[in-house]
Amino acid sequence: MKQKFDITGMTCSACSSRVEKSINKLDGVAAANVNLLTNSMQVEYNENQLNEESIVNAVKHAGYGASVHETTNQKSSKGTSRTSSAPNMMEEQLHSMKERVWVSFIFLIPLFYISMGHMMGAPLPAFLTGIENGVSYALTQFLLCLPIVYINRKYYQVGFKTLLHGAPNMDSLIAIGSSAALIYGLFAIYRIGYGLGIQNLELAHQYHMDLYFESAATILALITLGKYLETRSKGKTSEAITKLMDLAPKTAIVERDGKEIEIAIEEIVAEDIFLVKPGASVPADGIILEGSSSLDESALTGESIPVEKKAGDSITAATINKAGFLKCRATKVGNDTTLAQIIALVEEASASKAPIANMADKITGIFVPVVIAIAVASTIIWLLLGATFEFALSIGIAVLVISCPCALGLATPVAIMVGTGKGAQNGILIKSGEALETAHNIKTVVLDKTGTITEGKPQVTDILTVSQEKEFTEQNLLQLAATLEKQSEHPLAEAILNAAKQKQIMPSAVSNFTAIFGRGVKGSINGSLYLAGNAALLKENNISLASYEAKIDQLAQEGKTPLLFASEKELLGIIAVADVVKPTSKRAISALKDLGIHVIMLTGDNKKTASAIQNQLEISTVIAEVLPQDKEKEIVALQKKGHKVAMVGDGINDAPALARADVGIAIGAGTDVAIESADIVLMKNDLLDAVTAIKLSKAVIRNIKQNLFWAFFYNSVGIPLAAGLLYGLYELKLNPMFAAFAMSLSSVCVVSNALRLKLFKADHTGISTALPQSAASPIIEPIISNEQKGEEKKMKTLKMNIEGMSCSHCSGRVTDVLNAIDGVEAKVNLAQQSATIALSKEVDNSTLKKAVEDAGYHVTSIEEE
Repeated sequence: MKQKFDITGMTCSACSSRVEKSINKLDGVAAANVNLLTNSMQVEYNENQLNEESIVNAVKHAGYGASVHETTNQKSSKGTSRTSSAPNMMEEQLHSMKERVWVSFIFLIPLFYISMGHMMGAPLPAFLTGIENGVSYALTQFLLCLPIVYINRKYYQVGFKTLLHGAPNMDSLIAIGSSAALIYGLFAIYRIGYGLGIQNLELAHQYHMDLYFESAATILALITLGKYLETRSKGKTSEAITKLMDLAPKTAIVERDGKEIEIAIEEIVAEDIFLVKPGASVPADGIILEGSSSLDESALTGESIPVEKKAGDSITAATINKAGFLKCRATKVGNDTTLAQIIALVEEASASKAPIANMADKITGIFVPVVIAIAVASTIIWLLLGATFEFALSIGIAVLVISCPCALGLATPVAIMVGTGKGAQNGILIKSGEALETAHNIKTVVLDKTGTITEGKPQVTDILTVSQEKEFTEQNLLQLAATLEKQSEHPLAEAILNAAKQKQIMPSAVSNFTAIFGRGVKGSINGSLYLAGNAALLKENNISLASYEAKIDQLAQEGKTPLLFASEKELLGIIAVADVVKPTSKRAISALKDLGIHVIMLTGDNKKTASAIQNQLEISTVIAEVLPQDKEKEIVALQKKGHKVAMVGDGINDAPALARADVGIAIGAGTDVAIESADIVLMKNDLLDAVTAIKLSKAVIRNIKQNLFWAFFYNSVGIPLAAGLLYGLYELKLNPMFAAFAMSLSSVCVVSNALRLKLFKADHTGISTALPQSAASPIIEPIISNEQKGEEKKMKTLKMNIEGMSCSHCSGRVTDVLNAIDGVEAKVNLAQQSATIALSKEVDNSTLKKAVEDAGYHVTSIEEE
């Protein structure tokens, strides 16, 4: 099983490395990952060999604290709510550090004034001036130093404890360095007293100027200030998780025993009937029983446009009801809700490690012992070279306090936490640090067709009337089609019924209905027999298609399925149905190509349909007619050729391929099996988010490399400088106080650099949005009657700019009012706030403008194209 633990007492990556090693050597542990940033540990272990208590004890034996992590909305045995204590722990830690910073600087300022003020000509009290008052001068500094040492005693408690355990950490460096300065200062007080006692003023004066109390105090104060700033910055990296937690409502209104009562969110159970008022958050995942409304799902999916919902539709916890009153039945509550699962995924990804972190972990595991060795060696070498003990001691202290394992340890986890949080805000769930890293190396993206590139459900794309009867219109054909197809169970029948419903066309009564397997259907309407199906059905009934075979073939070549409708004597019309391409698919594929990624479409569909999609979207490689069980084999074949492969899919048949790919990306609207098998989940069901995920991965890895470079560069320059390598050439020596300041600054810089990822934005501008009309959306072609055969009627095209449209409901309303005008065919573009109007007859601009403005929108201009 996999379990998360909260770890206390860790201060640097040497600590996390120590804990990780202690747990990984336990029998039954498959893997243990410790995250310094979140102070947490993920352990995968065999329950038959090991239990939680043994793991906690192993951490304690290593010198740290541990407890089982309590998940959001988890209930205790008493039924009361337990929420993750991470935010509270962070607040307590910040409060404690803030207090330590204030106390440290309150005493450091007068200490600094006494020790350094006279060098700048500042006056001192008489009892502190002159060599004769040397003991008073030194003792006053020691007394001012004591509160700083006491308030920051944690460095000594943890530092010496880990040192005794044989696993020194950053606290050990601080404890040894500041202790050395303090002990030398106490030694100096005794030497001053001895010098004054024997009237050796030269001896007293020598130690009077080398007390080092201000160095010890400054080291502690500056490092505490740096830790405080670092902790504040680290708190900002987990804002995404905190915001997700805050989305959940605190109470719910439920119906029990015929009464409406308000209960705590933890008390709601599956099958409860709950009510959602306008403006309220949905308390649980469920099904709408009564009412309709638009729901704001932006916090979960990143989609800004509210989604229309009605009875029978599913709703998700933490989405916001914008308008109507809803009565719902709870299906998933507590930790089973989509929100809770998203939080768990983001937390797990934030706590996971990317492979790039392994190098830093290996280095930090031996970093502190090596630094201690360098500090001791530097002190001894300078003493052997004839330097004074005070000089050699200051060199050793500077080496200890400038070394920063924190910067190395934080370089990777802060970037991963900010990156996964940023992904979650944009509706992209990244399950692990490994997936986040691997995605930046992807060179081949394999796309499933149905439901990934296309909408996943057939829609009417073309309507063509060919009847000899002039009065047989598009509306007549659609009504005939709906009447014949309403009793059919074929998926294409649903597309026709939906098209009729959109145009408010009601089917008529049909009798003697018969479904002919592999051919189509037939039935009697008002005593006359009508046929609906493929060419084979019509030919069997001696209906000539000679004049229309070219058109039928053309539709088939475009990847559409032509459905033919006829009376007993003649062909009446053709309706083409296709699984249309999503509006953003072409942009996404173009963006992937711009990133230098090879795009492959992998589909079980026939080659003709696949070829049509390939031509529409300019996909370089298509593998068609692949059996579900063979999709994984295609991924393996690509990997054997050296490709780093990402697979994007949504169906159960895609799950093996998603699991096999280097990075599996599941479309959020797909099946649970596909989502479980994937490394990245796209909540918005938009292929453009796959591009965003890859771009985000590149940004995160670039940020990690910058952090690691800074951490390595800082230590590779800082340690030699502190060791005095430049003193012989330029007499350049690093004061321990400046070393402490530089060490604190390095960690703050690394965390601040990672926070820049919060500015990441998916930039899809500049990519062509042109899309063949047959692929982009269902299109009803102009009716071609007998009079129009052989000649095309010239149509005038206008562009109308409209203000006030905010959602798909608005654009649909404008489309309906314009198309209701005789001679008008309009297509509305919500993103561009405009409508393209094709006129088959003269219509005044004022008529067009009035229709739109009567519907509640504002027309700013009408231009001829």
